[in-house]
Amino acid sequence: MVVTLGCTECKSRNYTTTKNRKKNTGRLELRKYCPRCRHHTVHKEVK
Repeated sequence: MVVTLGCTECKSRNYTTTKNRKKNTGRLELRKYCPRCRHHTVHKEVK
C-alpha cells in the first residue's frame, strides 16, 4: 500500500513510500529531510 509522508513542522507532504498493513498497523514515522524547512524532521503518515 502506498502512503504519503508529511512534515510535522511545516505540514508539507514531501514523500511517498510503501507499507505492509499486516505487519505495521500503526502510523508510520520516519526522520527525513524536508526541503521546505531545510533540515531533517520527523515525517508522519497522513491520509
